[in-house]
Amino acid sequence: MASVLGEPTRATIPLNKLAPEAALRRLELTIVRRLEGYLHGDHLGLLPGPGSETNDARAYIAGEDDVRKIDWAVTARTTVPYVRDTMSDRELEVWALLDVTPSMNWGTEGVTKRDLGIAAIATIGFLSQKMGDRFGGYVMRPDSLRRLPARSGRSALYALLRSMLTEPFVPDHATGSMSLAAGIEQLSRTQRRRGLRVVVSDFLTPGDHELDPNVEPEWERSMRRLGVRNQVLAVEVVDRREVEFPDVGDMLIRDPETDFERYVNTADPDARARMDAASAAQRERIRIALRRAGVGHIQLRTDQDWVADIARFVLAYRRVASMLHAPPQGVTK
Repeated sequence: MASVLGEPTRATIPLNKLAPEAALRRLELTIVRRLEGYLHGDHLGLLPGPGSETNDARAYIAGEDDVRKIDWAVTARTTVPYVRDTMSDRELEVWALLDVTPSMNWGTEGVTKRDLGIAAIATIGFLSQKMGDRFGGYVMRPDSLRRLPARSGRSALYALLRSMLTEPFVPDHATGSMSLAAGIEQLSRTQRRRGLRVVVSDFLTPGDHELDPNVEPEWERSMRRLGVRNQVLAVEVVDRREVEFPDVGDMLIRDPETDFERYVNTADPDARARMDAASAAQRERIRIALRRAGVGHIQLRTDQDWVADIARFVLAYRRVASMLHAPPQGVTK
């Protein structure tokens, strides 16, 4: 039985409209985690070295330390020469995992969830790009995980987005051993350097009908492990008709990843209410699981402006980052 809307054959968003750079020019995604790296960049490093962020003071060693680094305030209080070390500035390495399983091909507002996820990756790529920063990606299919090497520069980011847009569509009921949990685990194992990790998916597991938020989804532990060393951002993509069922009479409900299908009378208000309640409980379980995993969470909908939604998240996250970086009460930085 064919899908009512038909499987997509091409991208629903052109490359030049993925992320309006003019709207993002004044925004910047704050990186809270300290980074490991080899090149000089604009983000706070993990170890002392040449940089702009001050660190602890230590006693001056004649012949080894530069007299220009003497901290005169500490020296005056202790009457012993002290120098102030700095933290190194390192480059940021961003890796994005894009879920392109059959459930991501759905879209009723002129854009598929898959292409909305690529637009989110483009927006985050433009927001996080600075001197020497690199952006790489993984494309997760039901049977494989394709790696797109991390490169620096605006043209390299456009090349990565073009590769994601031209990735062949996965047909309904495609099978394989790759799951979202396995994809996150592989991303965590293969990319060991600290950085920003972006996971783009609808976070729906085939065959998982659980609605109790106290029951962990199978990918939650993998997300928690990924967030131990990295700053993780989970982008949940949702279509309007997944959470607001329309009144269109008898409708065939199909799962593109399993054999489940059933006719539902959407003209019955009680049936629509039960379906909306179950969908809301499903999304609430995903939200709670991501919060337990300690990762940032953005929900994007195909019927809303994704640039505005990400901008609001960035502005709110900036306030959280300023509190995380603030010194303890009564201590001056």
